[in-house]
Amino acid sequence: MNRPPARRRIDLVRIATETMLERGLVPEFGTAVATQLAAIAGPGRDADPHIVDLRSLPWCSIDNDDSRDLDQLTACELLPDGVVRVFVAVADVDALVKKNSAIDDYARFNTTSVYTAARIFPMLPERLSTDLTSLNPGQDRLAVVTTMLIAADATLKQASVRRATVHNKAKLAYDALSVWIEGQGALPDAAAAVKGLEEQLRTQDDVAQRLRARRRAEGALEFETLQPRALYEGERVVEIRQQVQNRARQLIEELMIATNQATARFLAEHGGASLRRVVRSPERWARIVAEARKYGEALPNAPDSRALESFLAKRRHADPLRFPDLSLVIVKLMGSGEYVVEQPGAAVLGHFGLALRDYTHSTAPNRRFPDLITSRLVKAVLAASAPPYTDAELDELAAHCTQQENAAQKVERKLRKCEAALLLESHIGQRFEAIVTGRSDHSTWVRTFAPPVEGMLTGRAPELEIGQRLDVRLVGTDVERGFIDFELIH
Repeated sequence: MNRPPARRRIDLVRIATETMLERGLVPEFGTAVATQLAAIAGPGRDADPHIVDLRSLPWCSIDNDDSRDLDQLTACELLPDGVVRVFVAVADVDALVKKNSAIDDYARFNTTSVYTAARIFPMLPERLSTDLTSLNPGQDRLAVVTTMLIAADATLKQASVRRATVHNKAKLAYDALSVWIEGQGALPDAAAAVKGLEEQLRTQDDVAQRLRARRRAEGALEFETLQPRALYEGERVVEIRQQVQNRARQLIEELMIATNQATARFLAEHGGASLRRVVRSPERWARIVAEARKYGEALPNAPDSRALESFLAKRRHADPLRFPDLSLVIVKLMGSGEYVVEQPGAAVLGHFGLALRDYTHSTAPNRRFPDLITSRLVKAVLAASAPPYTDAELDELAAHCTQQENAAQKVERKLRKCEAALLLESHIGQRFEAIVTGRSDHSTWVRTFAPPVEGMLTGRAPELEIGQRLDVRLVGTDVERGFIDFELIH
């Protein structure tokens, strides 16, 4: 018997849950997790005398408007000669979630939180991830703090890692903060209420922009990919809105990249195995060269991130409308990121997209299991104790985390398509402006501008070029499968 079409948010929750199971992810925590959670009385505590008190620093968090799992805080200090001392505090999730506990076993299996607009499937129970292990405002929390000295030319002069107690003075949101940074609005009230925080944020923004400029000069690739997000009113999807990159997002992105780099180097300097995040040098470089040739650009025969970034920057300037689609083509040809174990003295794979030799994931332990692994490795070094994982365990975890991350991304992509289909199912017959985004021997895909959704052209169509603008009519949706069908208006 066929299931009737989904028409409400609750149907998308069902589809998300079913898709989690189909992709080998567990959507519910189970009784063992509930039992362990009930025995946790409060936030993590530790009598280790080496834990320093850094609560007096002007810490703040910057995240999405609706984020409740706060993984990191930032603070800084301006020194002579343009040097900035940057502090990044990362939640000490391991203080409450011990290796091989029931909660850890669940997190180790899924390895990541899965975010859909209809329902979030957190890696850790919300009592932890949004409360007891979250760096919430007004609360004392244990953290792993990386301190970095960043020179005026954005080079990382020095870095150290230690355990500390921290206190979030202000919870800030990307969009409102960015409006202020860009001179379009007032400083958010939560920041204005903290003495000296305005200057802190100006300095953090400045150092982030210098870090960003230096990375791009060294070949870090800057893409623009579409990240549509469904907005709900009650049970109805009322809008699909594109998430815009802005200065506040760049601030956090750059400081987290620097922290991940410093953490990778810290572990390497102490001679143990580490879990690295890598993007290999593209095996399909010849196809990237061929893609650039379509635009009259000649890339070197061997992979060269600086040359690729130069090409991307030119295309972004020349054709911003079509740049997200070119970005997607290049991202697919580059291949996805993965987790690998790096041993001391072994060849370094590095991160081609970020143009970094040393890179790990360490700044989101409430949301990603690799970051919790890295936190445990760092804490073991600081305590001069045995590594928490054997080399064999790390090898197995690297492959498993890569696999589960890919599965989670497929769930999120499927639900974005289902949400778009649900939004459009009451607009059959409506006309839309669109752009051709993909083509095969038998199919053509288009993206509409408002709302920003992708679908397939049905029926007979003339030869169309990727990037060509056209008018289409919506002829069908399938919410269960996330399908949207258009026909060309001649």
